Amino acid sequence: MKIVFMVYHDVLDDRVDVIQKAVGIDYFTKWEDVKGKGHNTDAHLGSRSFPGFNHVRMIGFSDEESLEKLINEVDAVNREIHRTDDKIRIFQIPVERIL
Repeated sequence: MKIVFMVYHDVLDDRVDVIQKAVGIDYFTKWEDVKGKGHNTDAHLGSRSFPGFNHVRMIGFSDEESLEKLINEVDAVNREIHRTDDKIRIFQIPVERIL
């Protein structure tokens, strides 16, 4: 089992919806207006100096097929995004247990 955290600029929320629908994932937990800065990226702190926010979606996977489909869809969208700072990030970690 795996869990994925997708971190992306708030303006990409509709595109992430489309990705999830294309993959058939209708479940997630979402955090909106998350402040932060990634490695070698612009900060999104919701201020005049660092405008915008991130959103985070957490998705649990019990099968590798759905996870690979998600990764492939995100990769395809990221290839269309010119600025590295604006790409969707996926953080994948193992899950020991879901209760």
